[in-house]
Amino acid sequence: MSNTAKSRLGKGPSFRMEFSYSLWWNALLITLGTLLVAVGMKSLAVPHEFIPGGLFGLASLIFYVTGPLSPGWIYLLLNIPLFIFAWVKVSRRFFWYSAYATVTTTLFYELVTIPIHVENQLYASVACGVIVGFGAGVVLRSLGSNGGLDVIAVYLFQRFNIGIGKVYLVFNAVLFSLSLFRLPLDLIIASLILVFITAVVVDNTLSMFNQRKVVFIISNHADAISRDILNSLRQSATFLRGFGAYSREEKNVLMTVVNNVQLKKLEEITFSHDDNALFIVENTFSVLGSSFSRRKIY
Repeated sequence: MSNTAKSRLGKGPSFRMEFSYSLWWNALLITLGTLLVAVGMKSLAVPHEFIPGGLFGLASLIFYVTGPLSPGWIYLLLNIPLFIFAWVKVSRRFFWYSAYATVTTTLFYELVTIPIHVENQLYASVACGVIVGFGAGVVLRSLGSNGGLDVIAVYLFQRFNIGIGKVYLVFNAVLFSLSLFRLPLDLIIASLILVFITAVVVDNTLSMFNQRKVVFIISNHADAISRDILNSLRQSATFLRGFGAYSREEKNVLMTVVNNVQLKKLEEITFSHDDNALFIVENTFSVLGSSFSRRKIY
């Protein structure tokens, strides 16, 4: 492959990775995400007295019991010791991004009012879960976090490989147990629905642009197919050594990773060279390294 072709292959992915690590892009993600989180909390969760889970859920419970400070300011105060922890135990970059997310969440909560008139408690919990989950997922696509429990969860995951979901599960179990002393059972169930939908939407938001297809191509024309992959898709590929169980002959197995848009084009390339090719597709949601994505380092 020529140097020009190599540069075309490398320049785009490298630029995308640098772009995703840029300050302004991460700040934009955090700003948009925290705006959605704040709107969901202020317009739906707090008016219905839901417990949204996590540290904001604890702030909401304290607000329902005491009342002087709004959940936004209580949330900010609860984050202060966690900010110190993030500064010491995680990283300075993670601290600043997470601090920015917490401050913008508080400011948006206090300053932005977008009425969402949903009277039905179940509908309100579903709508709140979708809005908050999407906003939180957008923030988590950055190099920071939503603040709060995310700080502890990220540290435990990096240090001890304890899943982030497990940290939230334990914390929310304690939080909802305490809520039983203050809130009616129907409200607790609606809050659990909210938390569940939030978690599902967060997961889908994080995987929305990460889904890839691992494709294995078994063909006698693997060399020609690989050249078209390089030239047409500007995508690299790898040859694996295979051995036919029936033919007892060695042959190249072509492996490549593409996104959903490229998959159909890859299929056309393959069968235009060999009608008898074997085309195997597997889903994957995490491809790190090479020209795909850098490992996320907080």
